[in-house]
Amino acid sequence: MTTDCPAPLHEDEVVLLGHGAGGRLTADLLDHLILPALDGVPGPLEDAALLPGQEELVLSTDSFVVSPLFFPGGDIGSLAVHGTVNDLAMRGARPIALSVSLIVEEGLPLSVLRAVVGSLGKAARAAGVPVVTGDTKVVGRGAADRLFINTTGVGRRRGALRPSAALARPGDAVLLSGPVGLHGTTVLSTREGLGFESDIASDSRPLHRLVSALTPLGGAVHVLRDPTRGGLAAALNEIARASSVAVEIEEDAVPVPEAVAAACDLLGLDPLTVANEGCLVAFVDAPRAADALAALRSLPEGTAARRIGEVLTAGPAGRVTQRTLVGARRVVEMPLGEQLPRIC
Repeated sequence: MTTDCPAPLHEDEVVLLGHGAGGRLTADLLDHLILPALDGVPGPLEDAALLPGQEELVLSTDSFVVSPLFFPGGDIGSLAVHGTVNDLAMRGARPIALSVSLIVEEGLPLSVLRAVVGSLGKAARAAGVPVVTGDTKVVGRGAADRLFINTTGVGRRRGALRPSAALARPGDAVLLSGPVGLHGTTVLSTREGLGFESDIASDSRPLHRLVSALTPLGGAVHVLRDPTRGGLAAALNEIARASSVAVEIEEDAVPVPEAVAAACDLLGLDPLTVANEGCLVAFVDAPRAADALAALRSLPEGTAARRIGEVLTAGPAGRVTQRTLVGARRVVEMPLGEQLPRIC
């Protein structure tokens, strides 16, 4: 008997916000509508793709519709750079170049556009990746919500680092580079005026330098993933299913900031499903876990890195569980949709 609720997808239905949220609704939309129309290649859906015939080159594209445009710790401009740089990094790639496309609603103050583009340029320079091309479109009032940004990034893989969501192995250590839930709760609090934004800020930042620090470990690093939409729960479920393994994490090992926990308690959210923009999950050969943690902790963005779990040597393939503080186990489900829409 299963307790899972089906995620319906019928011809008479309409697109929901949850279809773009990175959970089961997104997976259904991709599997049953988008990928068949595009002759999608079977296999795990990665954060970035290897270019056919040029497998040292990696390509990723992303669109950013976050609301509000500005929030503590970042804005839509810096987020667009960080999100694409990080997707390249999760395939072991160093970013080479970005393209940026802007979709601007008529009536947006030029001061807002200037601030966003200035922040985007500053983030790109700080990440060491040039913006080499782009496009700007303006649509009528009401045809968009102020400003949307699309970025595409090209990167080059380095050394023997070849991570993939399908490469997790029994016995692997599961590492997390920092606390969870900061981005999603900050954006929601700012949007709704909940007041938590005075205590927290988004963790939006580039992660390619953390990945560079892991490069000497080469093939010992099996999987890298940044838990954005759908949070840590979605990322771990995607990896477990792509690799056909069982994953278990420890509740007391996952760092949840106090303000994030308070916000989630108030709103009835699970911190594991809240979006992040500045941490990564790594599945690493257990004997090299201490080396990987040392490498992550050698950089400011990885000082809070810790081991949060392991890939079980036995267990239902594709299942993620959490050992709770009282020693019980609970299944960590793939979110149906995002409880916090318009997060990135």
